[in-house]
Amino acid sequence: MKKVLVCGAGGFIGGHLVKKLKRQGHWVRGVDLKMHDYSKSPADEFIIGDLTEQSLVKKVVDQPFDEIYQLAADMGGAGYLFTGENDANVMHNSAMVNLNIIQQANLVGAKKLFYSSSACIYPSYNQEDPANPKCSEDSAYPAEPDSEYGWEKLFSERLYLAFNRNYGIDIRIARFHNVFGPEGTWTGGKEKSPAAICRKVAEADDNGAIEVWGDGLQTRSFLYIDECLEAVERLMESDFIGPVNIGSEEMVSLNQLAEMVMQIADKPLQINNIPVSYTGVRGRNSDNKLIKEELRWAPSRPLEEGLRKTYEWIEQQVHAN
Repeated sequence: MKKVLVCGAGGFIGGHLVKKLKRQGHWVRGVDLKMHDYSKSPADEFIIGDLTEQSLVKKVVDQPFDEIYQLAADMGGAGYLFTGENDANVMHNSAMVNLNIIQQANLVGAKKLFYSSSACIYPSYNQEDPANPKCSEDSAYPAEPDSEYGWEKLFSERLYLAFNRNYGIDIRIARFHNVFGPEGTWTGGKEKSPAAICRKVAEADDNGAIEVWGDGLQTRSFLYIDECLEAVERLMESDFIGPVNIGSEEMVSLNQLAEMVMQIADKPLQINNIPVSYTGVRGRNSDNKLIKEELRWAPSRPLEEGLRKTYEWIEQQVHAN
């Protein structure tokens, strides 16, 4: 049995991670600003508090945990990250969390630490062609992320790597590409595109219409939560530090994503593309060459399978409210 700390345990990925670690028989302490919104956490301890406060971090990271998972961040979907209205909070809050955690983890002698970075670190100049984005790990520099969220993630990657070099703390870094699934934010402005589209389809009248931001031709890939956690486990069990992409190579446009959800729901809706200034890069897709080489990992399920499970869950939430 390992002693594990999950920072961000009240969030989507953190909540699923805690459940998996408990199924495997580990002792888990979770910490977040709030409890999970959609399910009761099975963590052995759950501490509610603000990880930007160094005093709290000293209480939370008080022993040499076998594993620390640092997932806590100030983040959300395009409507939160790309308007520019939340840039100061996104950069300050997430950077403070990472500075506090890595310092304290090093002081207590934590054995291994996982940091969740993001595909948002990749340069916008390599993602202008929606049909051919470049997101290989070695393409991160010269740096030009398209958001302050991406800049903070890139800074924090360097922070953890510097502590690894100078202090020998054992770290792992993954760049997540649009992880989705049930029990995630689906309304309120911080939801990501799969959840937002599932909600819009579930709320729409038959033969009605849904809005999709931008021209709908911008491309992305989406990874189901169970596949994400499998890749994280493989990374933690390996000797590979990273950074490494954890994502799917099944790239779709947002209009195609909407059409997939409508087919799952059996609703032949119209798509109304709405001009907005904050849709992010034109194209993004996980490049999985490195993770295949280092970890022998690739997603095993099609996007449609995860979308079906996610839509069913969100539909239940819509009709329950």
